[in-house]
Amino acid sequence: MWKVTLSAFGVLLLAWFFGNFVLGWFQQNNVKPQTQHSEHPSRAADSPDQSCLCHLTGVLDDCFCDVESIDVFNNFKIYPRIKRLTEKDYFRYYRVNLKRPCPFWPDDGHCAIRDCHVEPCPESKIPVGIKSGNYNKYSQAANTMSDMTECEQAKELGAINSTLSNQSKEAFADWARHDDAQDHFCELDDETSPDSEYVDLLLNPERFTGYKGSSAWRVWNSIYEENCFKPRSVYRPLNPLAPSRGDDDGEGFYKWLEGLCLEKRVFYRLISGLHSSINIHLCAEYLLDEGWGRSVWGPNVQEFRQRFDTAETKGEGTRRLKNLYFLYLIELRALYKVAPYFERAFVNLYTGNTQEDSATKDLLLQVFNEIKSFPMHFDEKSMFAGHKIEAKILKEEFRLHFKNISRIMDCVGCSKCRLWGKLQTQGLGTALKILFSEKEIQKLPEHSPSKGFQLTRQEIVALMNGFGRLSTSIYQLHNFRVLLNKNR
Repeated sequence: MWKVTLSAFGVLLLAWFFGNFVLGWFQQNNVKPQTQHSEHPSRAADSPDQSCLCHLTGVLDDCFCDVESIDVFNNFKIYPRIKRLTEKDYFRYYRVNLKRPCPFWPDDGHCAIRDCHVEPCPESKIPVGIKSGNYNKYSQAANTMSDMTECEQAKELGAINSTLSNQSKEAFADWARHDDAQDHFCELDDETSPDSEYVDLLLNPERFTGYKGSSAWRVWNSIYEENCFKPRSVYRPLNPLAPSRGDDDGEGFYKWLEGLCLEKRVFYRLISGLHSSINIHLCAEYLLDEGWGRSVWGPNVQEFRQRFDTAETKGEGTRRLKNLYFLYLIELRALYKVAPYFERAFVNLYTGNTQEDSATKDLLLQVFNEIKSFPMHFDEKSMFAGHKIEAKILKEEFRLHFKNISRIMDCVGCSKCRLWGKLQTQGLGTALKILFSEKEIQKLPEHSPSKGFQLTRQEIVALMNGFGRLSTSIYQLHNFRVLLNKNR
């Protein structure tokens, strides 16, 4: 009996000493034990490895939408579908002229790095319906040639007008005249130029090529300094060309930006968002190892932190990423607006493969249906809504500034960077064209081609691939969150 009592007393005494020791250790090290359901889970996210993304939350400026809603909508509904869509033949082949000279400064010469090279697609690999040059097929007869040989198909496609009504022929002629006179937001490549080539986007993915330094900096500096409605006396944060400003963390720039009208503020945020998206692609597909004939590409967390970490960018990282989300909303809204154009039964995404074309259109309509379900679209009616004359002048300034940026893409020294820069710029330009063509889209005839609004195949491919890149960027942010958590 006494032995049992003494043993129990000894266990209690030992437990008391151990408890005091643990409590003292926590107090000495200022550690608070947390349960799985901590009331403040964000505190852990404030560690250095997570500081890039812990502030990326809440409502975006200039629109009524929050980051979290976009993450869920994009990663679960849009990204899987847009990824499959851009792998379809209609969207994977893009005709582009990568040999146009830079119109603003002497050419630096093209990048000699191996990974900067773009491999053009052999003519034999291009689907016959694409290389024929007629990118919008509205005739049912155009989709009934699957059993013909390639030569017979090409011959038949060359005479496609014979299957069309006189009204349709007249519409095609009107289209050509309309395209020549239309106020494009981008400097379009001449697809008939001998220097224009088809590129298979799946075989030339956007990723880090090693292109950097003064040439790359000059391109982005020219875009920001000369085309974003900014006086030279206002310096962008982290601009290495700006004079020393002591402890100025860029607040002067943002006070100036907030003082602008909505349209000019939107313009800057679109360019910043595009820049951020491109940087995420480069960080997510980084050259990690270059072995014997085999390169390894993957996410580079350190590179991501260098570009977006709150501490390393003096708070700029979060603003840059929020501008990406803002750009995503702008292009999402454009797709919502243009859906009726593609929903018309006679509009085909023509490649010459009837089964493939039908599946591609079905998938595109699925994407549009998901976009229609999103409840927090950007309201573009708030733009250019003032005095008519002033609004018209401002809209023209907006258009010309963006068109100038599309021309700067011909100054990019790396061919692969130039390819994706031109495509994504044209995609955004097409989105802007759609947003400012609402009246024309509303008047689209249901059963015949439109005279007032149309999209070329080049614009359609750039629009969907450009939005696909934004969707991929937001999806990659989720992957970087996971990697940063693992590194903690």
